[in-house]
Amino acid sequence: MNKKFNFLLPLIISAAVALGVFLGGKLNFNDSPERLFSTNSKKDKLNRLIDYIDYEYVDDVNTDSIVDVTVNSILEKLDPHSVYISEKEMDRVAENMKGDFVGIGVNFYAYHDTITVIKTVKDGPSYKKGILPGDRILMADNDTLFGKEYPSEIIVDKLKGQEGTMVNLTIYRKAEDKIFNVKVKRGVVPLKSVESFYMLTNDIGYIKVNRFAESTYKEFKTALMELQDRGAEQLVLDLRDNPGGYLGMAEEMADEFLEDGKLILFTKNKKGKINKSFATDDGSFEDKPVYVLINERSASASEIVAGALQDNDIGTIVGRRSFGKGLVQREMALGDGSAVRLTVSRYYTPTGRSIQKTYANGTKDYYQKFTDRYHSGEMISVDSIKVADSLKFVTPKGKVVYGGGGIIPDVFVPIGSNEEEAVESMDSLGFLSFFVFEHLEEDRDRYAQYNQESFVNDFNVDDILFERFVEYSIDRNLRMNFYDYESSIKRFLKASIAEQLFNTNIHAKIKADEDAMLQKVLELDNARKWQNKTAQIKASN
Repeated sequence: MNKKFNFLLPLIISAAVALGVFLGGKLNFNDSPERLFSTNSKKDKLNRLIDYIDYEYVDDVNTDSIVDVTVNSILEKLDPHSVYISEKEMDRVAENMKGDFVGIGVNFYAYHDTITVIKTVKDGPSYKKGILPGDRILMADNDTLFGKEYPSEIIVDKLKGQEGTMVNLTIYRKAEDKIFNVKVKRGVVPLKSVESFYMLTNDIGYIKVNRFAESTYKEFKTALMELQDRGAEQLVLDLRDNPGGYLGMAEEMADEFLEDGKLILFTKNKKGKINKSFATDDGSFEDKPVYVLINERSASASEIVAGALQDNDIGTIVGRRSFGKGLVQREMALGDGSAVRLTVSRYYTPTGRSIQKTYANGTKDYYQKFTDRYHSGEMISVDSIKVADSLKFVTPKGKVVYGGGGIIPDVFVPIGSNEEEAVESMDSLGFLSFFVFEHLEEDRDRYAQYNQESFVNDFNVDDILFERFVEYSIDRNLRMNFYDYESSIKRFLKASIAEQLFNTNIHAKIKADEDAMLQKVLELDNARKWQNKTAQIKASN
């Protein structure tokens, strides 16, 4: 890996965390703007200034943009998680948190100035109309979608619309060399927050959750019940890279593992009012082993789940120290399509610890502290994590836990080498996916013989495809020791092909052998089973 990439990697990670945490953490806000923003001299001063600029300034000025800048400047003085969401951003943020949108249900790339379908959403509008991976969408009604580099936002706007409305698509199918029209009725398309789930072993289920949206608990419960039907007596709950979201979804998820009456968390506002949340008797996985995977990009609601289980001596937290966001925001519309998310309380884990890291020196320093972890060595060694004795707490069974900057896992797993992380980044950031997409465009028929099971068991990435990927990467100025990581890259290529041919569950399952945290879980499980077996032998004697 070249030095330039080594330098940029922590910055890229930090920026991704900042964006992710911005999207996390929201509650309903019931107060009206009229009640909150009653007239006073301070607010009148700001209104007069905006009006004065609007009417008297020598040049034309977009006063809306001035207001946006002013609001952002005010919120920046508060904390890193009180944020302004402009009208332009609002629809995207709302969709992400709601968990669905209205559209035609396709994933696509703008490929050679043409919209090309990667895959259709199963049972979605396009799927039902027979649209296939590789199909080119040439027109939507009277709007031409080829021959020009259109931004993704424009393309999405052309394909989205009101539920139940029709859009006439002109399709070119390369495999049959034909153009045809198809009318598709727009419908609700889910944005899955349960990214994947499958059986890791005969008795261990695996569920990956990428955010806490309105639909998350329902998706999680469905996946959990299906895994239990398949024989899951243990569970791996993967919350890595999960920036958070709705507090209520985290509470419901934690409730699945905690006995009736156990404290999940409590919040405290500026007036000192405390609200406590307790588990109910509805949990279906209360007496079974659970492993929660976290990393430095697990934040907010993810930390609520991990902290609730850790403080109640339930399960095992595996991974690296989480982000450290212990603030709760409420969202309030500002009347013009924009909104503000304001921090209204802090949350505390059942032992009483706040895991919020300090933001006393401003937002820049706040996110720099995250990058500093990369350089301090704490992602390599648990001994490098700095903790304060004043923030030490003890669980009911005597386990020592710490507040003040994230959840420290029970079992630490170091970050991989720069090259290992680069391979993972090529997958998570879509680099591998686009290469695979181009490969399938050239030779999709090669894979027609495979179903999911035969692909997992029988298909292997050959040297020819690997060499093509190396050339593809070098042509795009990516430099690393490809041949030292040939086995890993081939596995990730296979996983990416599986995702585009089948689904994300197969993608995740194929990658499992390269996943250090999952391998640690299997090691812990084997040790637990050996201890149980030894105890049974001693008891029988």
